[in-house]
Amino acid sequence: MPGVDRWLVCADMNTAPEDAKRPARDTDRLRVGYGEDAHRLKAGRELIIGGVAVPESLVGAEAVSDGDVLLHALADALLSAFAQGDIGVLFPPDDPASRGLTSSVIVATALERIRQQAGAVEVINVSAVVTLDRPKLGPLRNQIVAQVGRLLGVGPDRVGLTFKTSEGLAQDYVQARVVVLVM
Repeated sequence: MPGVDRWLVCADMNTAPEDAKRPARDTDRLRVGYGEDAHRLKAGRELIIGGVAVPESLVGAEAVSDGDVLLHALADALLSAFAQGDIGVLFPPDDPASRGLTSSVIVATALERIRQQAGAVEVINVSAVVTLDRPKLGPLRNQIVAQVGRLLGVGPDRVGLTFKTSEGLAQDYVQARVVVLVM
C-alpha cells in the first residue's frame, strides 16, 4: 500500500513528516466520540429513554438523575470526542445539585463545554443502541429520534437508533451505547 512505510517510520511520533507542512482540511476537524451507560431497573421510577417517557414500563432506571441511559451515553460520547472526560466530571454523583437532574440538561451542558473548547461544533450524525428486554421500544422510535435530533440541532436522518434485548441475560437493567461524529 503506497505511503504505509512513511507511517511505520513515524509511528512513534504519531504523525507523518508532511503533516506539519500540509494545509488544514475539513476532515482534520472530524472527531469521533463513544459513550456508554447502564442502570439497574427499579420499581417506582419512571423509565426515560432519549428524553421520552416510556409509558408501558413498570420500572425505571435507578440513578441520581432521571437515569436516561441514551442521553447519558450521548453526553459521554460528545465529551469523549473532545477529550473532556465524562458526565461524572460535570455532574458528580455526590453533588446534591445532580439529584433528579433532567438528562437533556446534561446533554446541553456537554455541548456547551465542547463549544467553549472548540468553537462552533456541528454534529454530523449519531448512532445509538439501547438494550432493554421489556417493554419493546419500537413504537417510540420516531419520537425518541426526533427528541435526540432536537437536542443536537440535527434532522432525524442523522440519528440512527437500534433497539436490542439482552435475550434474557440481564432483564433488570437498561443500557445504551452511542457513537457520535462531530466537526
